[in-house]
Amino acid sequence: MQTIKGPGIFLAQFATDEAPYNSFTSICKWAAAKGFVGVQVPSWDSRFINLQQAAESKTYADELNGIAKEAGVAITELSTHLQGQLVAVHPAYDDLFDGFAPAELHGNANAKKEWAIQQLKYAAKASQNLGLTAHATFSGALLWHLVYPWPQRPAGLVETGFTELANRWLPILNYFDECGVDVCYEIHPGEDLHDGASYEMFLEKVNNHSRACLLYDPSHFVLQHLDYLAYIDIYHERIKAFHVKDAELNPTGRQGVYGGFQNWANRAGRFRSLGDGQVDFKTIFSKLAQYDYKGWAVLEWECAIKNSEDGATEGAPFIRDHIIKVTERAFDDFAQTAGNDDFNKKLLGI
Repeated sequence: MQTIKGPGIFLAQFATDEAPYNSFTSICKWAAAKGFVGVQVPSWDSRFINLQQAAESKTYADELNGIAKEAGVAITELSTHLQGQLVAVHPAYDDLFDGFAPAELHGNANAKKEWAIQQLKYAAKASQNLGLTAHATFSGALLWHLVYPWPQRPAGLVETGFTELANRWLPILNYFDECGVDVCYEIHPGEDLHDGASYEMFLEKVNNHSRACLLYDPSHFVLQHLDYLAYIDIYHERIKAFHVKDAELNPTGRQGVYGGFQNWANRAGRFRSLGDGQVDFKTIFSKLAQYDYKGWAVLEWECAIKNSEDGATEGAPFIRDHIIKVTERAFDDFAQTAGNDDFNKKLLGI
């Protein structure tokens, strides 16, 4: 077993144009002052990283690692959540996702897709240059508008959708494999990979690709009323990244899982700061330690009520206190009896 690394923090929700959140140097120092020892970097944010340069220049990647180290943190993973989303977008959502791509590509669905695929490949090489082995992303979605079958879905529709999604991702997965980096899909409503069953359908289509791995975030499973502890038992071999995010689901007579088109603060299911929701993190950290999870525990702050600064201040000690320093010996070693084959056979009466 191996002790989980952390606490880390995903920088995306904290980035602004005001210091200390507006440059990689200053936000790394801020994170370290909060008690974090790792930062997950949103690769689309030019205030923190030039993704193409990190892919093409080992010297620049080394400089980024040096900035982080000097501040007292390490880079945990890069994230391409926004670019990954654009790998597969149904036309109904095309305009909504324009903001995820450069302005000159707005309104051009195919150009955005090709740009996103190149961004993923840059992220693979940049991760390699940075010495990283896992990468966080979204799968995108061609089928999400059909998630609830009314009217009933035509025969073969889901099969066709997952075949196309796999065809888009297979070359990306192969390139990540060349770079020695796992693609960790965050299983998330709004993505075609939104639960275990949909992930398995995708995995089959990509021939059980060794790099098609998982970012585990229990908050999204609370909101779906999915057993997030059993999920670890089933998929632990594929879990290579971990967002530590809390959530709660409090259904009423007026709304439940779908939220009734309410804003986040008024939804039955909503994200919360660590310790303020319903997630059983004690058992999660125990299971991940039991299954020898080798990655980072990274705070993703998305609380609908508490402010971000307090969420970060409370998040670092919360994660640190939940990380289990795994034992290096069995608790009953003191009572061990030396054995050999003859002695063991004697004990068995054979």
